Amino acid sequence: MPTRTVVVGSAVGLHARPAAIISEAAAELGSEVLIGLPGEEPVDASSALLIMTLGAGNGDEIEVSGDVEADVAAVAALVERDLDA
Repeated sequence: MPTRTVVVGSAVGLHARPAAIISEAAAELGSEVLIGLPGEEPVDASSALLIMTLGAGNGDEIEVSGDVEADVAAVAALVERDLDA
């Protein structure tokens, strides 16, 4: 399963607005993508509520995984961006 480790780029972390943007993009993908803190149980990236439960802040490392490398890369790229800017 392809996995990427990225750093949260949003200044407020993965809270409401960034989580909504990521979940909307993940829901449009053709495969399931999971997102989580290293060493913890990952959650479905298409759920804003589940993303917010991670409590990930700016600068935290996040693991993005899934069956399709392109989908993992797309979600990972969003996590790295400052989506509140």
